[in-house]
Amino acid sequence: MHILVVEDDVDIAELVAFNLERQGWACTLVHHGTEGWEQIVRLHPDLVILDVMLPGIDGMQIFRQMKEHEMTRSIPVIFLTARGALDDRLEGLSLGADDYVSKPFSPKELVLRVRNVLARANAGAAQLVVRAGELVLDKNTLRATLAGESLDLTTAEFKLLAYLMERPGRVQDRYELQNILFGYADTTQSRALDTHVKRLRQKLGDYAACVATERGVGYYFNPEP
Repeated sequence: MHILVVEDDVDIAELVAFNLERQGWACTLVHHGTEGWEQIVRLHPDLVILDVMLPGIDGMQIFRQMKEHEMTRSIPVIFLTARGALDDRLEGLSLGADDYVSKPFSPKELVLRVRNVLARANAGAAQLVVRAGELVLDKNTLRATLAGESLDLTTAEFKLLAYLMERPGRVQDRYELQNILFGYADTTQSRALDTHVKRLRQKLGDYAACVATERGVGYYFNPEP
């Protein structure tokens, strides 16, 4: 399990990581909101522990951005809030946060809450398998197989293919796909998107035509090429 801790207080962040790593969970620490969002998109962690008050983008805004994007909306989040900040807790829970921990916190309580959230998330993730004929993607393990043979896909290629497969026949515009892969859309990423598509098609071999192009718009998954 990989947990991303987004907390601007270095001492608190290190305390959180120390207690979680003792349980065998890997941790990455980030102390700025903007970098936190970038790491969520890049790492796709199993859980995010998210401080509400952050420099750059605050925790609530990061959480809203996570919910707007297909590949981050299912990542569980535990908010860290100041003791007595009832409004923050209520807002976070109303937006769909999985839990919250008030600062200062008990390390034992933190570990228990993390364990419970991960257990619920893993139970819900058990069904996350996408199939189209002989092409199978397991979103739990990021493993892709074609006719029983493993496909060596990068994380970006896997995300792109899964997103298209979950919407067969529906054209996805370039800006949305850039958001899925890079966390934001702008014209400078256009060539990068095309490069991912080209490499993905090469790895799909005879099934390359499943990733179809709609000229001037974007790409879509064709289950019967």
